[in-house]
Amino acid sequence: MGRIQKAGKNIIFGYISTLVILLVNFIQRTVFIYVLGRTFSGVNETYTNVLSVLSLAELGIGTALNYSLYKPVAECDIEKIKSYMRFYKKAYLTIAGVIAVLGIAISPFLKYILKNPGDLTVGELTLYYYLFLFNTVISYFVAYKYSLSNAEQKNYIQTNIVTLTKIATAAVQITVLLLFRNFLFYLLAQSAVELLQKIFVTVYMNRLYPYLRDKDVKKLTAQETQVVATKTKALVCHKVGDVARLQTDILVISSFVNVDTSAIVGNYVYIITYVGNFVNIIFESVISGFGNVVATESKERQYLLFRVYRFFACWLFGFGAVGFFHLLTPFIGGVWLRDDGWTLPQVTVALLVMDFYLKGGRTVLANFKIASGLFEQDRFLPLIQGIVNLVVSIALVIKIGVTGVYVGTLVSGILANLIRPGIIYHACFEKRAGVYFRDSLKYIGVILAVGVAVTPIRLAVMEEVTIFTFALMVVLITLVYNLVFLAVFHRTEEFSYLWNVVSARKK
Repeated sequence: MGRIQKAGKNIIFGYISTLVILLVNFIQRTVFIYVLGRTFSGVNETYTNVLSVLSLAELGIGTALNYSLYKPVAECDIEKIKSYMRFYKKAYLTIAGVIAVLGIAISPFLKYILKNPGDLTVGELTLYYYLFLFNTVISYFVAYKYSLSNAEQKNYIQTNIVTLTKIATAAVQITVLLLFRNFLFYLLAQSAVELLQKIFVTVYMNRLYPYLRDKDVKKLTAQETQVVATKTKALVCHKVGDVARLQTDILVISSFVNVDTSAIVGNYVYIITYVGNFVNIIFESVISGFGNVVATESKERQYLLFRVYRFFACWLFGFGAVGFFHLLTPFIGGVWLRDDGWTLPQVTVALLVMDFYLKGGRTVLANFKIASGLFEQDRFLPLIQGIVNLVVSIALVIKIGVTGVYVGTLVSGILANLIRPGIIYHACFEKRAGVYFRDSLKYIGVILAVGVAVTPIRLAVMEEVTIFTFALMVVLITLVYNLVFLAVFHRTEEFSYLWNVVSARKK
C-alpha cells in the first residue's frame, strides 16, 4: 500500500472518528450543561486545561522518537524498532511519574485558579482534580505503543480505539448524569472506562506486534540516544512555548474573570476545535507520509507537495473561518442552548476565528518541520510566543476582559506565521520565502472578500435564528465560498495537482 493509499485510509477512519466523537461529545456536553450547569462546566474546562499544561512533562520525547522510527520502520529493522520502543516505554513511565508529582504539588493552589466557584468547597474541588490527574497519568502507560503503528502510517488503529473508548465513556457518563446528577460519579465513571481501555490497548498492541514482548532487546547506541536527546532538547522549548500560548487562555479567564466565563468560552473553543478536527485529520494523516517523501524524494518534489499541502490548508481553514465567524454565535445562542447568556461579543469571536485560520498555516509548517526533523532551528520561537501571550493576555484581561486574552493569543500566533516560513524554505527547499507571503496575501484577500460579501446575506436570512435559517445559511456559505475560491485559483499548479489526484482515485 503506497503513501497516498495509507494516508487515504487514515483520513477515512479519521473522518468517521471525528464525526462520531463530535456528535457524542455534543450530546454529552449538552446533557452536562443542562444537568450540572455553568459552574461545573467551568470547573471541567479549567481542569482539562490544567492537565494539558501538566502534559508539558512529555517535553517532546514522543515527537522526537516518532521521527526516529521512520527509518527503521521503512527498512523493517525489527531489532532497531524494539530498541526504540523499549527506550520510549522507559521515557513515558518516567513522564507519568513526573506528571503525578507535579500534579500533586500544584493541588494546594487550585483555589487561586478557580475564581468564584459557587458553592463548591476546596475539598470537593481537590477531589475532582485528583480524578482528572489520575486519568491523565494512566494515559502515559500505553501512549508509547501507538508510536509504532503511527510510524507505519496506520494511524487508524489509534483513531478507532480512541473512538470506541469515547463512545463507551460518553454512554456511561450520560447515564450516570441522568441517574445521579453528580459530578463525582461522572468523573469516576470516566476513570473506570479509561482504565479498561488501557488494559485493552496493552493486550491488543502486544498481539499486533508480538516482538515488543521480547526480553532480548539491545540498547540504543550512544549516537542514537544523542540524536533523540538533541531533538528533545529543542522540542522542550517548543513544548513549553506551545503550552504557554495554547493551553493557558482558559486558566487566565478562570483566574482573572470567573469560572462561569470559562464555561462560555469553552463552548466556542469546543466547537472550533472539534469541527476544525475534520480539517486537521487530513494534515495529520500525511505527516508520516511526508517523512517518507523527505527521505526519498528530491527537493523540488518536496517543494511541490508542500505548496499543494499549503494551498489545500488555506482553502479548508479559510472555509472554516468564514463559517465560524457567521455561524458560531447564532448556533450557540439561537439553535443549541437558546440563551444569549452563553454567547461572546462578536469582536472576541473574530479574534478566535482569525487565530483558527492562522493556526492552519502554522499546522502546515509544523507538520512539515516534524516530517523533516527540523526541531532545533526555531527552538526559541515558541518560548517567545508563550511569553508574549501571557504578558499581553494578563495585561489586557484586566482592562478589557475576555477579548484581551484572545488579543494576546492572536499576536503571539502571528509571530510563528511570520518567522517559520523563512526557516522552512531555507532549510528544506533552499529558497527564499517571499513567494510564501505573496500567496498568503492572495489567500487572505479572497477569504476576507467572501466573509464581507456573505454578511448582508446572513443578516437577511437569519433575521430570526431557527434550525431552518441556520441550515440554509450553512448551505449558502458553502456554495459562495467554494465557488469563489475555485474561480480564483482553478488555474494554479497546486489546484491542478489536487484535481489530478482526485481524478486518479475515481478511476
